[in-house]
Amino acid sequence: MQENSLGPFPLLLQQVQSDAAQNYTIYYSISGRGVDQEPLNLFYIERDTGNLYCTRPVDREEYDVFELVAYAYTADGYSADFPLPLPIKVEDENDNHPVFTKPIYNFKVPESSRLGTEVGVVCATDRDEPDTMHTQLKYSILEQTPKSPGMFSVDPKTGVITTKSHSMDREVVDKYTLIMKVQDMDGQFFGLIGTSTCIITVEDSNDNAPTFRQNAYEASVEENVYNVEILRIPVDDKDLINTANWRANFTILKGNENGYFQITTDKTTNDGVLYVVKPLNYEEDHQVVLEIGVSNEEPFTRDFAARVPTMNRALVTVHVRDQDEGPECSPLTQYVRIKENSAVGSKINGYKAYDPETRNSNGLRYKILHDPRGWVTIDENSGSIITSKALDREVMDPQNYLSNITVLATDQVGRSCTGTLIVSIEDVNDNAPTIPQDYIIICKSKMEYADILAADPDDAVNGAPFYFSLENASPDISRIWSLNRVNDTAARLSYQKNAEFQEYLIPITVKDRAGMSATKTLKVNLCDCTHSSQCFAAPRSGQIELGKWAILAILLGIALLFSVLLTLVCGIVGTRKGKHFPEDIAQQNLIISNTEAPGDDRVCSVNGVMMQTANNSSQGFCGTMGSGVRNGGQETIEMLKGHQTLESYRGAGHHHTLDSCRGGHVEMDSCRYTYSEWHNFTQPRLGEESIRGHTG
Repeated sequence: MQENSLGPFPLLLQQVQSDAAQNYTIYYSISGRGVDQEPLNLFYIERDTGNLYCTRPVDREEYDVFELVAYAYTADGYSADFPLPLPIKVEDENDNHPVFTKPIYNFKVPESSRLGTEVGVVCATDRDEPDTMHTQLKYSILEQTPKSPGMFSVDPKTGVITTKSHSMDREVVDKYTLIMKVQDMDGQFFGLIGTSTCIITVEDSNDNAPTFRQNAYEASVEENVYNVEILRIPVDDKDLINTANWRANFTILKGNENGYFQITTDKTTNDGVLYVVKPLNYEEDHQVVLEIGVSNEEPFTRDFAARVPTMNRALVTVHVRDQDEGPECSPLTQYVRIKENSAVGSKINGYKAYDPETRNSNGLRYKILHDPRGWVTIDENSGSIITSKALDREVMDPQNYLSNITVLATDQVGRSCTGTLIVSIEDVNDNAPTIPQDYIIICKSKMEYADILAADPDDAVNGAPFYFSLENASPDISRIWSLNRVNDTAARLSYQKNAEFQEYLIPITVKDRAGMSATKTLKVNLCDCTHSSQCFAAPRSGQIELGKWAILAILLGIALLFSVLLTLVCGIVGTRKGKHFPEDIAQQNLIISNTEAPGDDRVCSVNGVMMQTANNSSQGFCGTMGSGVRNGGQETIEMLKGHQTLESYRGAGHHHTLDSCRGGHVEMDSCRYTYSEWHNFTQPRLGEESIRGHTG
């Protein structure tokens, strides 16, 4: 049946017949949607004829198919045939207009968009039967506002809107309104139409550079003032206000090499604000010319940047106004050097300030505000400094070569400035290099030379390299010894192979780079040893015979000492046979220990140096009394008479060391006594003990 049929109603649709009607009286009936289901009573069938009728028009978009069932039965109620399915399809009529999904579409597109940029998509629906011409839709633009030029196009099948011009300019038109049309029947003139509104907003792009309103500006500022605003520079920009495309960035391109100026942007007005951030000096510059550039926060679009320059420029002339000002301490820190050992009262150039108006120091007065060391005073009129004490650089701590003095400079009306005068002590070559060594032992079997070191307390400019020489040496010394440079501060003292074992006096002269020199006679002991600790003081040339007699005297002294010890032992034995003393008193008077000579490993003190002896009489002989435990098995003799000791006999004013290595001496309790002193002390007491023994 046809949708929206105009009748007349009831409208005959079909006749239903059963084959049993040839033999029987048959009655017909129907059931289903449209009969006994909603919509009720839309269809009915004549009971006797089987004619099927529709009672009113049908909307396909509401009911597209009615599934009816027809029945045939006899007068007595028996079914004459099987129920007959009777579907009724409603044929579509183009009775529905296409409708857009939105009454108003809103899209945005950047003004810098290229040709063919997609803006958005419109869409429409049609309730008529799908996949028929009734629902074949076609899109088009009915109208654009502003009308000309046409900026957009729409795909007739998909509804995609795109740009069709590359000259879109937000600053000319920032919004477009399109009336969109959709028509079924594939757009044929008899097709049904639907419309909608599409609003396209053009978004801003940075396609306009900020520009100065004029090419040159002027400003003025007083000298010596800073952190003040001196000029506002307005700019124009057609881009959207309060966006990154509109906000300006200002730059000082030229003229601010010394950093006197700074320019910022006023976020509200977009003006450039020029400041002085460091004091200007009228005497140095009466005016300063600045070149100012401006650009946007957002980079320019690619097409725009290719067409025009991206930075606008303007010149700003800043006039500096003169101001009556006080003295200037410039440079703030000044330096002066004073030679050490300068006479007290020496006058040296000191601190200098100047009047910026006159560019000289006339009329200024100077005063020391702080001087931590008190080295100098200052001349009030000239600023020169005068030494107040003699300065010796070598006796100062290295950190005290400098002194920072604070100086006040004042003009005639009381304006002032302060500066720092750094005073340093300049070295003078007043010290010759010295050799710290006095005595050197060279073991001939192990050492072929000895290195001589020198030092100079003066500054490095008056110090090394040093020059060593054998100055005024005797022919014998010059023949045996030679001196060769090792480095800037050392020389090597070498000897000939035929040099004899003895002590030599060698004069060595050392000269610094400035020519100051000093000579030192160095004692060098060329010794037959493998280690310096084994070497005794050797006799020097011309004194060998005296050394032999000294050794002989030592041997005789030791023999006498053994005789004394033997006498003591005999006296004690005789005493015990007669009158006996209490045991503790006897022990206080005499203690006898081992009387053997010292072993080969005995360590003796020779000239203050501990050495190993090897029972070589030519190297000295060592005998030791007292401190037996300390000296490793030596004899210990301790004599007391009424608590009188050798120390009390000698008295506190004598030197308490006995040295057996220099003939006629022995060592006792680490104190030195001469042989004569020992003899004078022991003989009377030995006599007394002998008499007592015989008497007892």
